[in-house]
Amino acid sequence: MSSLQGSTVFDSTKPVEVTHPSNLPPSLQDPTATAAALEKLVDHSKEHQDVRNGIHAPIHRLMHLPIVQKLIPGIEDLATNWHVGNYVQMRGSTETFFESMPIYPRLGMHLLYYGGTQIKMLHNQSVEAVLKDLSIRQGKHYDAPESVSNIPSFIDTYAVQLDDLLEPDIKKYRTFNEFFYRKLKDGARPVQNEEDPKQVCSAADCRLTVFQNVTFAKQFWIKGSQFDIPSLLNVAPDSDIAKQFDDSSLAVFRLAPADYHRFHAPLDLTFGSTVDIPGQYYTVNPQAVNEPGFDVFTTNKRSVLYATHTPSKTPVAYVAIGAMLVGSIVWTRKEGEQVKRGEELGYFAYGGSTVVVVFPKGFMSLDEDLVENSKKPIETLMKVGYSLGKINA
Repeated sequence: MSSLQGSTVFDSTKPVEVTHPSNLPPSLQDPTATAAALEKLVDHSKEHQDVRNGIHAPIHRLMHLPIVQKLIPGIEDLATNWHVGNYVQMRGSTETFFESMPIYPRLGMHLLYYGGTQIKMLHNQSVEAVLKDLSIRQGKHYDAPESVSNIPSFIDTYAVQLDDLLEPDIKKYRTFNEFFYRKLKDGARPVQNEEDPKQVCSAADCRLTVFQNVTFAKQFWIKGSQFDIPSLLNVAPDSDIAKQFDDSSLAVFRLAPADYHRFHAPLDLTFGSTVDIPGQYYTVNPQAVNEPGFDVFTTNKRSVLYATHTPSKTPVAYVAIGAMLVGSIVWTRKEGEQVKRGEELGYFAYGGSTVVVVFPKGFMSLDEDLVENSKKPIETLMKVGYSLGKINA
């Protein structure tokens, strides 16, 4: 895993922001102004080599980014008044860290308050149309050959470690996106307790929350009023699929922009069918997931893999969820292929993203430290291969 994204010296005299529309500077509180600011950042990321002068401007550094201040006058007030980000906890430690947020998901959260309304903004578009358009534009830029100029500053901004990359020479990447979904060398993510066939492992380098059932997930973390398994999988509540996953356990793997963006099998799987579900491009930052009324997991673009645990033939649903500025979700396996625990299943092109793995009721027990962290609630920093739990059968 890369170093903590945006971790910084914490000034305890300054409050941590609880997202609210009135917290943005007055000049940005109108959603049309917020959308215009996002467009400027997306366009500027194409024009400027340093990602900190575009969508990746770290909020805690805004006072030192005059180009961003010129693009969005008054935005530095957000950093002056608040810590903007989330607490995370290291696995195996009681130590917590505060991760500062880049500017783009914070502006995206502001637009969420106006999602699903008839309000028209940038180019007479809805919130949803604006976010889709900007996501496509950002993806096209990061697929262009000239985007390689953004790679060095991205590495510096997020302290991305190059030692475990299959190709550590950044000059060998043909586009920024090729670097973003970079591969790791063999052995870089060993599976813990690999000799135990009942062990289940982390599916991603991520910030993780886990829940023994949906009731706990909604109590401690996912506050959207419409969240349930049928909605997540986009199936009828009385369907056979919904019945298979009734009262199931959940593992929520949030991939931040700095993270390695390939996702892996948490247990020995047979790759089944995949179903692409069209949707929105809302941010999946925890503050959006934790906000009542924001149904980001069941509203966003996503792709569902229906796999089976190979030894027991138990069904497992693996949901790759796109997010704000995510270009695409790519599966790298074919139906019927057997995939060992810890092996790759696919990747996300540019953007922060989330994987939700759904395990049938009673199939596995989640590691107690992860359960307790999730009840606090706080995310746990994880790598591919770390222990997630154990199969009961």
